[in-house]
Amino acid sequence: MELVVKSVAAASLKTATLVLAVGEGRKLGDIAKAVDLATDGAISAVLKRGDLAGKPGQTLLLPALPGLKAERVLLVGSGKDALGDRTWRKLASSVAGVLKSLGGSDAVLALDDIAVTGRDAHYGKYRLLAETLLDGEYVFDRFKSQKAEPRALKKVTLLADKAGQAEVERAVKHATAIATGMAFTRDLGNLPPNICHPSFLAEQAKDLGKAHKGLKVEVFDEKKIKDLGMGAFYAVGQGSDQPPRLIVLQYNGAKKSEKPFVLVGKGITFDTGGISLKPGAGMDEMKYDMCGAASVFGTLRAVLELKLPINLVCILACAENMPSGNATRPGDIVTTMSGQTVEILNTDAEGRLVLCDALTYAERFKPQAVIDIATLTGACIVALGSHTAGLLGNNDELIGQLLDAGKRADDRAWQLPLFDEYQEQLDSPFADIANIGGPKAGTITAACFLSRFAKAYNWAHLDIAGTAWISGGKDKGATGRPVPMLTQYLLDRANA
Repeated sequence: MELVVKSVAAASLKTATLVLAVGEGRKLGDIAKAVDLATDGAISAVLKRGDLAGKPGQTLLLPALPGLKAERVLLVGSGKDALGDRTWRKLASSVAGVLKSLGGSDAVLALDDIAVTGRDAHYGKYRLLAETLLDGEYVFDRFKSQKAEPRALKKVTLLADKAGQAEVERAVKHATAIATGMAFTRDLGNLPPNICHPSFLAEQAKDLGKAHKGLKVEVFDEKKIKDLGMGAFYAVGQGSDQPPRLIVLQYNGAKKSEKPFVLVGKGITFDTGGISLKPGAGMDEMKYDMCGAASVFGTLRAVLELKLPINLVCILACAENMPSGNATRPGDIVTTMSGQTVEILNTDAEGRLVLCDALTYAERFKPQAVIDIATLTGACIVALGSHTAGLLGNNDELIGQLLDAGKRADDRAWQLPLFDEYQEQLDSPFADIANIGGPKAGTITAACFLSRFAKAYNWAHLDIAGTAWISGGKDKGATGRPVPMLTQYLLDRANA
């Protein structure tokens, strides 16, 4: 779907569908009033019949009206007060749902009258609208014998006042890049694990490098991983016939002297739990355990499309966690790249093992900040559910920047404590650290583990176990989060 921005009178546009807002109590804003005037009051006459109350998201489709070039008019309820982000998104989805069911190839959205709480009238409001419309176009039918029917709707025009047109165009540009990144992330997450394994992700990185000449791509195989001293990372992948891969992508959009931002993604392409085997029910969803790495891919894709003036390093720690005669056992002790030793008490706490060595590797880039993203703990889902990511770290300024980016992108996180008292739960009588801290505060102790490998720089950890995919049911699938938050964070750093 193509999104374009225009600043013209709504009644003058020739289109298959003109979308207008109607407030609660059947109130018309300035735009709808002008269109109603052009129709000699045809819209008011329909509303007087009581067919539309104006509650947010309610819709009423009207056939061709006199005085308009539009073939039909779609009225959508906008409530009586400013809308919240969630209601605004629902309104946009409601409109998109109706438009998809129609035969027209284009539509015009004249929704400038609607106010959204906490968002400016141009960039903030339209960025959320555009992202919702574009993300709503996503379909994953690669393995279906019968593909989805091609959608008739090809172009949507957003009407904005002339003073705000440039900001709305900027919003659409950013939203398009973010939606592209989210679709890439969702595709990778939704792929089956017999196809999407570590070597496949390495090929995706190489393809990205070929498409963007300024992108440097390095792929380290299992021998190089071992030679680097990444004993924890290597241990996770050693039970699988699919070899692990460390993928490093470097984008330089700023001066070489400028320190980079580093994103580290957990890429466990399938997680059986290893010898500490998971229950069989729902194990198919463990293909989503690489969504941290997938979200880093998606964020990089957005950054490349926007050509942001920053330096960015993406490190993807990719492995498959399988039980076998060569798999790591509970009780094994491994030596990490940092030199710290780890007693592996549970092989299903493998994400932190691949991440800890990746975090140590990140030191060589002398980063401004490092953010790791991982579907790390079921405890995070217990604590925060499926709406909010868990956020922990060692730098208050970085934490605040990510929380703010999450609010602006409507892709929110919530900070959890990282107090020293929790570190004691990781004590081991045989090694420097154990890889689990017991049943209490599992999300926090996982972050405590990672913090021991992130002391050389400003670091934040995003636990996306609850937000990276929708579990079960007809809507099952990867969500593309937290690509909006991460891209917003980098947009803020680039002042774009």
